[in-house]
Amino acid sequence: MTFFSRHWSTYRRVLEHDLMEHGALTAAVTRTIDGWLAQRGPAEPPPHAVDLGCGDLSLLPPLLRRLPLASFTALDLNGAVLPLAAEALGAVPYPSRFLEGDLLAWAEAEPEGPPVDLIFSSFAVHHLQEPDKGRFLRGCRRHIAPGGLLLWADVFRAPGEDRDTYVGRYCARVHGWSPLEPERQEEVIEHLSQWDHPADPEAIVREAEAAGWRWQWAWQGQHRAEALAVLRPL
Repeated sequence: MTFFSRHWSTYRRVLEHDLMEHGALTAAVTRTIDGWLAQRGPAEPPPHAVDLGCGDLSLLPPLLRRLPLASFTALDLNGAVLPLAAEALGAVPYPSRFLEGDLLAWAEAEPEGPPVDLIFSSFAVHHLQEPDKGRFLRGCRRHIAPGGLLLWADVFRAPGEDRDTYVGRYCARVHGWSPLEPERQEEVIEHLSQWDHPADPEAIVREAEAAGWRWQWAWQGQHRAEALAVLRPL
């Protein structure tokens, strides 16, 4: 089994057993987008949507297939997942494209074409170091259309918690993930110990407001980690 296949099979096991509360998170994303579309009204043009760090789209295709979008762009740093994402989405009545690229680079690039109405990112921004999260928020603010949404689904630290404490707490949780064999638990722990830099929730709200966003928590999981933030341009 290749490294990619091994890593992805572990990730799929996490999804299938809902070890990171993807079910409740997906329901919260669906409620948020449906409510936003209802508020836009019939006179509004169809929205342009972007998924930053799309992976294989995981649990979102049923929602995406019924959304009245003008276009959909999915971007991921790992080009190997893009065919999986395209296959998961399937045939849709709007243009879709799947691009290999970095979400921070996308945010900081000059906007092309119409403004984006809906930006979604799931379990990707926490890989950015702290200064880069601010750059990401400022960049996305330049891309968003008036009345648009940035949906940030991710892991966050508890208020006042430092990274080392968070990592230790999450690693202890992973050791309780019985659907994963011990070696797969260690894969997850190695990854999060090296790459995860979840934001402090109070600090990132202040940084978002300084970048021109109004922040709202739409859902917070039971483990003081997974959460969905809804950001609207001021």
